[in-house]
Amino acid sequence: MSTASHARPAGPRTRKRVRSLVLHATAITLGSFIVVPIVYGVLGGFKDTGQLSNNPFGLPDPWRFQNYAEILQSSFFWRPLFNSTFIAIATALLVVAVSAMAAFIFARFAFRGRELLFTLFAAGLMFPFAVAILPLFVLLRMTGLLDNPLGVILPQAAFGMPMTIIILRTFFRSIPREVEEAATLDGCSAFGFFWRILLPMARPAIATVTVIAIVTSWNNFFLPLVVFNDVDLWTIPLGVQQFRGQYTEDTARVLAYVVLAMVPALAFYAVAERQLIGGLTAGATKG
Repeated sequence: MSTASHARPAGPRTRKRVRSLVLHATAITLGSFIVVPIVYGVLGGFKDTGQLSNNPFGLPDPWRFQNYAEILQSSFFWRPLFNSTFIAIATALLVVAVSAMAAFIFARFAFRGRELLFTLFAAGLMFPFAVAILPLFVLLRMTGLLDNPLGVILPQAAFGMPMTIIILRTFFRSIPREVEEAATLDGCSAFGFFWRILLPMARPAIATVTVIAIVTSWNNFFLPLVVFNDVDLWTIPLGVQQFRGQYTEDTARVLAYVVLAMVPALAFYAVAERQLIGGLTAGATKG
């Protein structure tokens, strides 16, 4: 009696292993597009222009630590760093404070025209920032906010509000009504419920929108370029652009400046990563 051999179908374990290998390969490939340029920039900052031309992907020989040391000793690096930090923190505080109160109203109160008004806020996501730059410049000039940090902080907060309101409103609406009713029975006012109960419960979502606001402000190049003519008010992106123009032939020093300009943002993200992921996960779970 002859028996026909049949290929056994791949079991769940085999499919799971293949899926895991594909995901790991995809993650490594995407990660290399981020890590490789950063490593190239860090090592390039320790070279000179001749080494970059002759040995662009090799280790520095010799190591030129003075590229980083001279930048760290220059006020042309620390001044833009302070300006970017101040503007980013002020923008985040303003956009989160105003958006949290607006999201609370949209989420917990019923009034005529609520959804229409919320739709108007959400429609702000459809307008690119560059579209409004000309009327915004005219408005800032009329109000005397050119060469003023408020000329960057206020528009950034305004453009950051739609996304922040949408995220916080979704989170606030997920809080059970029973929690608010219990707080009301205990004599808590609407603002008291918002301040004492809702905001602590929404800490992951608030951390998420805060990180988004700070990172967006830190990377903003176009608005500070339009608002600031005073060199003392320039932010990190403007400082990088000016430094690159000043040291066009010294590519290694430009790479060192770019790497140092990235360090504060990377450090901030490393500290806030857990809160950011936790807020996104909580929002997805509750949604």
